[in-house]
Amino acid sequence: MTALRSYLFVAWLYGWMAICGILYLPTLVLPRKVAQRAIRLYAQIIRVGLKLICNIETEIRGREHLPEGPYIYAGKHHCMLDIFIPFIVCDDPAIIMKQELLFYPFLGWYALKTHMIPIDRAGTAKTLKKMVASAKDRAGKGRTVVIFPEGTRTAPYSAPAYQPAGISAINKALELPVVPVATNAGLCWRGRGTRRTPGKIIYEILPAIPAGLDRKALMPRLETALETASNRLLEEGAAVQKEKLG
Repeated sequence: MTALRSYLFVAWLYGWMAICGILYLPTLVLPRKVAQRAIRLYAQIIRVGLKLICNIETEIRGREHLPEGPYIYAGKHHCMLDIFIPFIVCDDPAIIMKQELLFYPFLGWYALKTHMIPIDRAGTAKTLKKMVASAKDRAGKGRTVVIFPEGTRTAPYSAPAYQPAGISAINKALELPVVPVATNAGLCWRGRGTRRTPGKIIYEILPAIPAGLDRKALMPRLETALETASNRLLEEGAAVQKEKLG
C-alpha cells in the first residue's frame, strides 16, 4: 500500500506542478511577487497531497524566531520538500539552488522569474564570488537568502558534511542574522527515489544566530544547532512513524 500511495503522490507532485505552471504562466510577465505567491500555493498543495495520499503530516514550528527584515535561512537538507518550505515560511525568499534546475520545465521558468540564485556546485572561486554578489543584491532588496549549508541532500542519521565556504562567505558579506532550520523530513521523504513513508515531517525554526560572527565562531554554532535539533526531531518523527505503521 505504501508503494502505491508513493506512486500516486509522485503523480500528484508533478501533475500539480504542470497544472500550476500552466495556470500561472501570466505571472511570468507580472511583478515578481505574484509569481512568488504562485509557488507558495504549489508548496501548500504538496503538503495537502502528503496528508491525503501518504498519511504524512507536516508541521512548521518556531515562526516566532524569524527576525524582522532580511536574514539568512540556513536549512538542514533531506529532500525536495525542503526547497518549497521557505516559500511558506518567508515573505520573499531567494534560494541558492543548483543551476541544472533552471533547465526543468516550469520549475526553471519560475526560478528565473523570481530571481533565485543558481550556482554551479562544481564551480571555482569565481562561482563563489558571483553567488555572494547575487545574495548581496537580493538581501539589499529586503529578501531572505536561503542556503543549505551541507550543499546537497543528506540522509537522516548520516554523518554531517557541511560545506562552510558558501555560508561563511554570505554571512560575512551580508552581515545578517543566520536562522537555522532543522528537519526530520528524510524519515518520510527520501532524498532519492519515490518512496514516501507515513509519519510526521517537522520543520523547526531555531533562534537566530547574531550577525557579524566570523567563520570560526559561526560554523560550530550553526552545525550544533542544526544537528542537535534535527536529531531530536528524528526521534520524535520515528515515534510517530512507528505508531502510524503499527
